[in-house]
Amino acid sequence: MRLTHFRRLMDDEFGAVRAGSLSRDHVFGGLGGRTVEQALEDGDEPRDVWRAVCVEFEVPVERR
Repeated sequence: MRLTHFRRLMDDEFGAVRAGSLSRDHVFGGLGGRTVEQALEDGDEPRDVWRAVCVEFEVPVERR
């Protein structure tokens, strides 16, 4: 998954403003206590980050 696709999925699921806030401010246990932005900066694959977001926010399977 490309980063641009990841960003689009986040915006589609949460709205652009909330997606940005979640990416910067929400700490995910599934990302080792990091935010989305920290995980991406550390080199985590966008697909793995998206999966952690989906688990945390219980995104339905059909939108994963």
